[in-house]
Amino acid sequence: MSGAESIDWDQLSEFVEGMWEDSALPSLSDFIRIPALSPAFDDDWAANGHLDATIDLFTGWLETIEMEGLKANVHRLAGRTPLLLCEVPGTGPGEVIFYSHLDKQPEFTGWSEGKGPWTPVREGEWLYGRGAIDDGYGGYSAMLSVMALKQQGIAHPTCRFLIETCEESGSPDLPFYLEELKEELGNPDLVIVLDSGMGDYERFWITESLRGLVGGTLKVAVTSEGVHSGLGSGVIPSSFRIARLLLSRLEEAETGELLPEWLHIEISDQLRSDAGEIVAVLGDAIVSDFPLLDGVKAQHEDMTDALLAQNWMPTLSVTGADGMPPVSAAGNVLRTNTDLKLSVRIPPGVESVPTSVRLKALLEDNPPFGAHVEFEIDTPANGFSAPAMPSALAEALNDASNRTFGNDAMPFYEGGTIPFLAMMQESYPAAHFLVTGCGGPGNNMHGPDEKLHVPTVKSVTQCVSAALAAMADR
Repeated sequence: MSGAESIDWDQLSEFVEGMWEDSALPSLSDFIRIPALSPAFDDDWAANGHLDATIDLFTGWLETIEMEGLKANVHRLAGRTPLLLCEVPGTGPGEVIFYSHLDKQPEFTGWSEGKGPWTPVREGEWLYGRGAIDDGYGGYSAMLSVMALKQQGIAHPTCRFLIETCEESGSPDLPFYLEELKEELGNPDLVIVLDSGMGDYERFWITESLRGLVGGTLKVAVTSEGVHSGLGSGVIPSSFRIARLLLSRLEEAETGELLPEWLHIEISDQLRSDAGEIVAVLGDAIVSDFPLLDGVKAQHEDMTDALLAQNWMPTLSVTGADGMPPVSAAGNVLRTNTDLKLSVRIPPGVESVPTSVRLKALLEDNPPFGAHVEFEIDTPANGFSAPAMPSALAEALNDASNRTFGNDAMPFYEGGTIPFLAMMQESYPAAHFLVTGCGGPGNNMHGPDEKLHVPTVKSVTQCVSAALAAMADR
């Protein structure tokens, strides 16, 4: 049999439900227990062995599911994070690459009582723990989507599964593996990424764009040692004030708008119209789903403006600071330095590498008061804009969304970054892309109480099965 129309949806749902509950979720819970910090957050990642442990866990799970034809190989380039490449030979035409990652963000603070980053907790429809939604479920969902078709004898393309362990660090090792494994990766007709978000849990969302990322650490130093603020203030310029002055070159503080024209793209009438269609579905939830305190207003009152600012405009976030003692230990001392971690999201179409260079020059040139200023650039990443999807694939996904969620599929914009996508788009310009995921409202990836919505991951798995069946029936 071939084609998504051949799927017995009751049988598919029953199989996926059972495999998630009896097999994948227990293994994913074990994954949560591994403190597999991405290399940017663990200088001793190789010695600690946690990244390797996630691969060992996943390959161990693969052995239990006994999928016909499955091959799994761990690759380790010298000095680089490990990568897992799996392959399932096709029973129909076409080639597909699945992408996911096993490295994690740091613990963060503020987890609810009884929960923690390395403590899996199943509570109602949710599975809590670091990596549950970003992106531990991805490999499991990908494998089960293929198994579900095999269980019904429905044809699927050759599927390869690329699972890396440095995505949260900007995927600096991935280009080397893409070059090293060029022959093994083949020539994909479709790239499927299960690491994106969704506007709600009521339908299948297809990500059409992601922003890129440039950033680094802004370092401002003024003295060789701390000085009593009663003596030094008024004479020695404050490193914090200088940092503020430098940031004002980048951002208009009153509005949050980033000032350099080279960070922006034109927002076309068509893009604004498309954004309005998403707003028609999500409404005020674009803002209300965030945990704003009472009385705190969003930056934009108009929901279309808010959606575009979140996904198609550049933004600055200061995500960390050094050189400052905690408030409880802060004396009356003029500090020697202020270091700020900057995260600048850039729209699709803005090239990250030259933008990083221009950002460095903007912050370092002509420092106020002759302060010692340095901007250390982190690994930059380009954004992504998806090419048009084949009509047969789009129709199969819309039908699958109605069968599993009860609503039509919808396009989605993602304000985050998946560096892999731009790399793959450059390497395989003829490939189509299906970028989706389970990261809906309240999932809290990167923050406290990160959690996976279990009913959604089961439905997404079934929708991906439909995509594979459609690709093998072209």
